[in-house]
Amino acid sequence: MQTATSKLTKKYQATIPEPVRKLLHLQSGDEIAFDIEGSRVHLRKAEPLDLVFAKSLEGTLSEWTSEADEKAYHEL
Repeated sequence: MQTATSKLTKKYQATIPEPVRKLLHLQSGDEIAFDIEGSRVHLRKAEPLDLVFAKSLEGTLSEWTSEADEKAYHEL
């Protein structure tokens, strides 16, 4: 098993290591999906169905789009 690591920035962003990008055939602008199973997270290239599902949820999350929320969470 090969292991690759990446360090989180203050905004909780991370660079996907080259071996992972190559394995998943990731290009700049691609979207990724995180599959959560208990305490494990699996990273994969997002599929069209993932993007449709995420888009369908956008209109249901309006309770977190206030100016107060933007101010409180702008660094996340």
